[in-house]
Amino acid sequence: MTVRRSRPGGDIKQRLSAVDAQTYWMSAKIPNDTVLLYGFSGGPADPDAALEEIAERARGCPDLTMCIQDGGRLTYPTWVHRDVDRSLFVVHDTEDRTFQACLDEASALTADRLDARVAAWRMHVFTDIEGVPGAVGPGTVAVLQISHALGGGGRTSAPAAIMFGRRVGGAPGIDAPRTRPFDLPIVGFRAARAHRQLVEDTEAGRVPPPADLRPVLRTNARPAGPRRLRTLDRRRSDMSGSTVTVAALSAVSVALAEHLRSLGEDPSHLGAEVPMAKPPPRLAYNHFGNVGVGLHPELAEPERLERIAADLDARRRRAAHPAVRMADLAFAATPAPLLRWGMDRFDPDVRVSKVTGNAVVSSVNCGAKDFHFGGAPVTVACAFPGLSPMMGLTHAVCGVGDTISVSVHAAESAIGDIDAYVERLEAAL
Repeated sequence: MTVRRSRPGGDIKQRLSAVDAQTYWMSAKIPNDTVLLYGFSGGPADPDAALEEIAERARGCPDLTMCIQDGGRLTYPTWVHRDVDRSLFVVHDTEDRTFQACLDEASALTADRLDARVAAWRMHVFTDIEGVPGAVGPGTVAVLQISHALGGGGRTSAPAAIMFGRRVGGAPGIDAPRTRPFDLPIVGFRAARAHRQLVEDTEAGRVPPPADLRPVLRTNARPAGPRRLRTLDRRRSDMSGSTVTVAALSAVSVALAEHLRSLGEDPSHLGAEVPMAKPPPRLAYNHFGNVGVGLHPELAEPERLERIAADLDARRRRAAHPAVRMADLAFAATPAPLLRWGMDRFDPDVRVSKVTGNAVVSSVNCGAKDFHFGGAPVTVACAFPGLSPMMGLTHAVCGVGDTISVSVHAAESAIGDIDAYVERLEAAL
């Protein structure tokens, strides 16, 4: 069943899926807004007219014409219509007009989470910026901050491109499950039966085992001190490995292991937490899971690339088991009061000794360079996954056209000197 969505000028309400509601409620305890940054070569002759064009395109995109209405503890929040007006666009006039200054400003601006009941997204615009990757002369930078209830970068990059003028394609549709709270005993029984089959298939070697957990390192300490953003840019053809994600993971392995050793840490069991899309059909805006991938810093590059690719493949094959989807369907049937009760008792201050990964590495494919800002063509796209109480270092591999951006978001407590780490990462790339 395809989810009904609010249309411009309409009054249709659609409840959030359980996982999207959980993501929304989690933002009150751990800020988790999605942050996407786009660089453009040049700038519009008339910025106000360009922003009105962008706003008009946004009005035609259902994902961008909604906000959240959270009415009571017995029900799920709902998506309701929200007009796209100029309050969603903020143009900044900064003294320092360098690209790095934009990154610093973006870090400060997006530190405060959105109130998705007021607006589910906001765009920050910087003009006449020097050093925009790929730009000829001064460029334009647009930073899109959007509620994670609407998805991560892989999902929200599609409506963003439409807003900037992409004429083909669109955001992937959502097929909401038909399960309701009183279906929970039935779907719960089916999920338990499917899980028993998963255990049998794992023991028989038909399905890869779950990923090993990793000992915590300083990158898993509670983030403290200044938080910094950095980017590195490459051509797709310059990235070794079967995919750019594998190539980036290999480079992070080399750079992070070397950096941690210099800080007195033992990186021999180094691993990454990688958001991975689940098989279709898509049940929610947030249709992905975080998986653990070994980084194998002790291996030479060819073997390391091979092992990382094999780890990713193993995680995909396990995620494709029917038990995973049955568990998602059971979760979708969770009554709202029960899920709220669980979220109320979630304690972000709890520390653990083993984690999925010691750093996050996510991937966002923004497609072709077929969009613009008031006629200024896009040259680069970046994503900046947020930090959390158990994660002080995140990366994103973001591609638009043949340009790949590897971004770093780090707290001082995680790696100390971020520029020293980025130098190591650049050398590894």
